[in-house]
Amino acid sequence: MREKITVREVGLRDGLQIHPTFMPTEDKLEWIAAEAAAGVGEIEVTSYVPPKLIPQFADAAEVTAGALKVPGLTVSALIPNLRGAQRGIDLGVHKLNFVMSVSHTHNLKNVRRTPEESVADFKAIVELIQQQPQDRRPLISGGLSTALGCSYEGKIAVDAIVRRAVELVEAGADELVVADTVGYADPLQVRAAFRAVMKEVGNVPVAAHFHDTRGTGLANVSAALDCGVTHFDASLAGLGGCPFAPGATGNIVMDDLCFMLDSMGYDTGVDLQRLLEVRKIIERSLPDIAMQGALAKAGLPTNYVPAAQRKAA
Repeated sequence: MREKITVREVGLRDGLQIHPTFMPTEDKLEWIAAEAAAGVGEIEVTSYVPPKLIPQFADAAEVTAGALKVPGLTVSALIPNLRGAQRGIDLGVHKLNFVMSVSHTHNLKNVRRTPEESVADFKAIVELIQQQPQDRRPLISGGLSTALGCSYEGKIAVDAIVRRAVELVEAGADELVVADTVGYADPLQVRAAFRAVMKEVGNVPVAAHFHDTRGTGLANVSAALDCGVTHFDASLAGLGGCPFAPGATGNIVMDDLCFMLDSMGYDTGVDLQRLLEVRKIIERSLPDIAMQGALAKAGLPTNYVPAAQRKAA
């Protein structure tokens, strides 16, 4: 049996949030449906923030409703606070992705809270979820942004990451996401951080969210695999960046990530050729957006055999 790796598409949120051109709702829904058909089982489809802050998400309700019609897709959305959580619950989203920064400065700029206040917010969100009928309770993911470095504060201590991770798990997180928001991390740092976090949080799944700002993204994925991480965020064509982290560029490229994992023999459930075709939707809808990807440029190797078709040695 090949080891299963879960990949989550975050391009519709992290990838579009800083792009000035609004992507039409119907194009977002076409993207979601096509990528789900290619085998990506979870997509972060939007963010429940006020449209005046990020106009790209003015259609959050419509996008959520449309995504929930896609068979078998886990629909998640980012939330910054209790109000966003209530909106997600009302819309019926499957998973709420709460985000806070380990960096004190970045958290103040991003959500206007101290990290301690964000932990308190998270506790209130968990309480809200637990008050809902059993069939209306979304999963709650605790996201630790700038965990591996911050454009304002520089290196983040491992014990600070662990402390916040434990606080979120004790508050009721169903999963954690440790994020290298500005692409500072290297493989050695990744191993140290993830091993320390995973040692303290028990059976709670820990996902990795890497950016490729300095070209270390896929190397960091390999390091996280060494630690036993089996959940990864990525963005189709490497779209993205953080509006409150100067110099931050896009997430690791979903297409390149899936190719690397497939070539290593992991089971992502993703059809690489169909995934590459999804890029055409973005190219057509947003011709002004920068798109990355080595696999899209070079293509699959000659006579490449997907992992699912290889015979056991």
